[in-house]
Amino acid sequence: MVTFKIDGKEIKAKEGQTVLDAATENNIEIPTLCVNESVLPYGACRLCMVDVTKGKRKRTVTSCAYEVAEGIEVDTKSEKVIKIRRMVIELLLARCPESEEIRQMAEKLGVTTTRFKPDEDGDACILCALCTRACREVVGKSAISLINRGTEREAALPFYDEADDCIACGSCVYICPTGAIKMEDKAGTRTISWPNCSQEFKLKACSACGFYFAPEKQLEFMAAESGVELEKLEICMSCRP
Repeated sequence: MVTFKIDGKEIKAKEGQTVLDAATENNIEIPTLCVNESVLPYGACRLCMVDVTKGKRKRTVTSCAYEVAEGIEVDTKSEKVIKIRRMVIELLLARCPESEEIRQMAEKLGVTTTRFKPDEDGDACILCALCTRACREVVGKSAISLINRGTEREAALPFYDEADDCIACGSCVYICPTGAIKMEDKAGTRTISWPNCSQEFKLKACSACGFYFAPEKQLEFMAAESGVELEKLEICMSCRP
């Protein structure tokens, strides 16, 4: 265990734990949009910035990726930190003006308008990479990734239309913090829509009741990874003994 301070409060945390996790465990709120316990820290959204003083050195870091250390002092509410967060959320408001999640976060930070020109494409993607990280780290695929640079940066399928590696599990949909990725199951087909492209996948009907319950590609992937016969996986949870 290590002992340090957050906002003047003495905290004990496990060695190797991040400042954000330690703060959360002690009911100290630090805003973030790109953090999920299922994937490794990435530091994309920059909303969780805090000031850390270690000895005579003071610097501003992402709390989601900075590990606790003995004797450090963390300030989550310094004037500099608040300015950074408000600037970041203003930029996100301009990038995703229609996102309810972004507006709610902005309101918490005391920001109601942005000085920057709003994007007009209606894209709610904030480039947090949660979708790409979940696909790679949790599912074990790399069906989507961040491509291009600068203002052209975006999450996309290879060549925008080839989803050969996607198993339609929907992990990217569930983990997206702003609802930028959509999914709909209808008439035996699952449609996943990313900000710049969409793809349709066949759903498998339960061999017992006929209910469409899972993508065929996902069941095939699960069978290959687990060694379980595909026929055993083609029965929905309601019909399994």
